[in-house]
Amino acid sequence: MILVGVMAATLWGIGALMKAPVRARLIMIGILLCAVLAEQLLLPDGHPLREATGRSPAFWFLLLSFAGVIWLYRKGLSALRARANLAPAPEHVRPSSFSESELDRYARHIILREIGGPGQKALKNARVLVIGAGGLGAPALQYLAAAGVGTIGVIDDDTVENANLQRQVIHTDAMIGQPKVMSAMAAMTAQNPHITVHPYNRRLTAEIAATLFADYDLILDGSDNFETRYLVNRVAAHLAKPLIAGALTQWEGQVSLYDPARGGPCFACVFPTAPDRALVPSCAESGVAGPLPGVIGSIMALEAVKAITGAGEGLCGRLLIWDGLNAETRVITLHRREGCPACSAVQPAR
Repeated sequence: MILVGVMAATLWGIGALMKAPVRARLIMIGILLCAVLAEQLLLPDGHPLREATGRSPAFWFLLLSFAGVIWLYRKGLSALRARANLAPAPEHVRPSSFSESELDRYARHIILREIGGPGQKALKNARVLVIGAGGLGAPALQYLAAAGVGTIGVIDDDTVENANLQRQVIHTDAMIGQPKVMSAMAAMTAQNPHITVHPYNRRLTAEIAATLFADYDLILDGSDNFETRYLVNRVAAHLAKPLIAGALTQWEGQVSLYDPARGGPCFACVFPTAPDRALVPSCAESGVAGPLPGVIGSIMALEAVKAITGAGEGLCGRLLIWDGLNAETRVITLHRREGCPACSAVQPAR
């Protein structure tokens, strides 16, 4: 083995002196190793040359196999890098400016009196976190991306299932089995390459909620369980982050903006305790009309656009209830609840 090492080092040194490419030197050493393996396999036991190069072909076979694996890995990595370099990169512009492509893309927003150029800049600079990439999150994420919200976070620990595709239209059949956040990110960036998406493929917990929320200006809650809803509300209220929350069942959905820091109630003011599970069955148990999440999720996105740009009258202090079966809409006035454990310590900004 020492003899082979000396020969390999000699070949490498000669190649370096001759300024041969590294690839050529590696090929020469590879040829040497192949020759050593061949003589180990072909020469009889006890042959002096075989004794001088290690006696057994097993070591050289393993060494060549290991070198082959490294070579294949490097080739694959180079191919992936080449594909990445071929993909069109988004234009790099300052947060306060727009490229020509963006100006054309957002023209219908910019000519709206209530949004205009300043409103579109506010959208570009906004950071919005969406809880859940399912029924409500799917349309909300799509429209936030299309509207030009500059940074969008999405947290969900679920994977795409066939049963989701009846209503969670951001996902496709090809994405079945993939994490929902990755599927959503792919769809959002394909639709709008001018935005940044941060996917968090994990469950939202009390341990990470405050740190995560602190990075965003606005929270959208599309979760499907009361435990998460109360957690989201509690942390958003504590950090003075406005929260747009939606919910739905069968044919009916509701949306509100909860913002105690600006005088409105929080989710716990309106719903102090979670209802019995038997009274609020899941979509899997009770069913849901496919377009319903699209309606409610789109309203959530619209309210987000209004909250960011200051357009119109938002749903702070009001609960919008949409009855899809009977085509009826109701709006209920909401108030802060004295002694609410989630938001009573939050003082409205003056």
